[in-house]
Amino acid sequence: MARMHGIHEMEESDSPATHAKRLASLRADAVDRVTSTSAALRALVQDRSSLNDDDEHDPDGAPLSAEWSRLAGQVDAAQSELRQIEAALLRLEEGRYGVCSTCGQRIPNIRLRVRPFAEHCVSCAEQRRGRGRQ
Repeated sequence: MARMHGIHEMEESDSPATHAKRLASLRADAVDRVTSTSAALRALVQDRSSLNDDDEHDPDGAPLSAEWSRLAGQVDAAQSELRQIEAALLRLEEGRYGVCSTCGQRIPNIRLRVRPFAEHCVSCAEQRRGRGRQ
């Protein structure tokens, strides 16, 4: 009986509604990261604009350019993740979520649990990575 319960849980956890909830939660987190890191970057730019060009270093920490670069990278990463999540939500709405955009095969639920915004099955993702390295 416990085995049947486990199967039911797996099916339930892989339902479109559950995928939608997971993606919505990830989207909210990504929006929060974009907002907070963008605000921090704007504050740094504003602070830097009030400094002399010669004053590159924060006496209490890293050079301002290093902090600027770090924050800009975090903003870019959060925006990229947000775009991927929004694309996954659109695929879900259109009934294409969980289908590989390259070969048309189902993306295994285990992959979607690990990478909810995946748009390629493992085989196609590996092939794409291999082509990118050449």
